Order: sequence, then C-alpha cells, then structure tokens
Amino acid sequence: MNIFRLAGDLSHLVAIIILLIKIWKTRSCAGISGKSQVLFALVFTTRYLDLFTNFVSVYNTTMKIFFLASAYATLYLMFVKFRATYDSNHDTFRAELLVIPVTALAFLINHEFSVVEILWTFSIYLEAVAIMPQLYMVTKTGEAETITSHYLFCLGLYRCLYIFNWVWRYYTESFYDLIAIIAGCIQTILYCDFFYLYITKVLKGKQLKLPA
Repeated sequence: MNIFRLAGDLSHLVAIIILLIKIWKTRSCAGISGKSQVLFALVFTTRYLDLFTNFVSVYNTTMKIFFLASAYATLYLMFVKFRATYDSNHDTFRAELLVIPVTALAFLINHEFSVVEILWTFSIYLEAVAIMPQLYMVTKTGEAETITSHYLFCLGLYRCLYIFNWVWRYYTESFYDLIAIIAGCIQTILYCDFFYLYITKVLKGKQLKLPA
C-alpha cells in the first residue's frame, strides 16, 4: 500500500465519521441527501459481496466491515431514528436516472462477464455519481452547513488522492484499471466547483452559499 491510498482511505473514513457525528450530535439529518446515502449503501453492498469469501488482509477486511456498517447505520439514523428531520422536499434528484444507466454500463463494459465482476463494476460506476443527489440538494437549497461542507470536502479529497494512488501504482507496479480510473476521474470532476467554494468560503470561516 502506498501513502496516497492510505491517505485516501483515511479521508474517506473521516468523511463518514464527520457525517455520523453531525447527525448524532444535532439529532438531525437536515441538509443530508438520503438518496445519496442509499446509493452509497448500494455501492458498498455490491462491492463487498466477497467479504467472507476473499480474504486479502486484516486492513482490507476491517475497511469493508466499517464501510458497510457505517452506510447502514447512516440509513438507520436518517430514515428511522431521526426521520422527522429528513428534508425530502429538497432531496428530489431522480436517483433512477443514475442507477439505470450505470446498471446497463456495468453489463456492457466490465472485466469479466460474471455476477460478482458485474456487481463490482456497477459499484465503481455508481460511486462515481452517487454524490449527485447531495450536490443537487446543496444547489437547490443554495447553501450547506459548515459540517456538511467538511463531509463533502473529505469525500472529494478521498477520490482525488486515489487518482495519485493510481498514478503511483502505474509507475511502480505497471498496474492500471481503466474502469476504476475513468470512473474516479469523473467523480473528482463533479467535486471541482464545490472544492472552489470550499477553499474560498469555508476555509475563510464563511458559510458555503451558492451565488444567487
């Protein structure tokens, strides 16, 4: 494992921890897209079907368990425990417009036409766009709480660091995975506008508000 992947994984962990703490401490999931969280849970579920059949390392297994557990814990908090605070009026992105094309693409472009491989490919493609309902929600409300901004920044940073991980692996191991690389680049591009607003506003102590 190289430093870029480790830093990316840690950034991903921090993002999820920030989200869970935000929901638990405020006793509210206001400003959080339930649709994005459902998509992320679907991403981890389809990606880690080999949890009990393919052991790579203690680190790998621990991360898989954490991501699965945290994804479903988030759904529980949003749709059960603090359901009354969920802002469904602003969480209106049509998630099926992401899931259907991604499913078709996973069947058409994959490394191997098998159930596990297609589901893994589906998870890669879906992760690239799973944040779109959340970004759309921010656009619709015109602002995001500072803690939510930190969550989104850490998520974007995680994927950005993984691009450096792929570059490192290409030059040190002669390894590359075009499916993961292209999907990851698309995902990072989706965060570009947010990164700019985060750096110019949130890091200066201001609330993230979109231009009118």
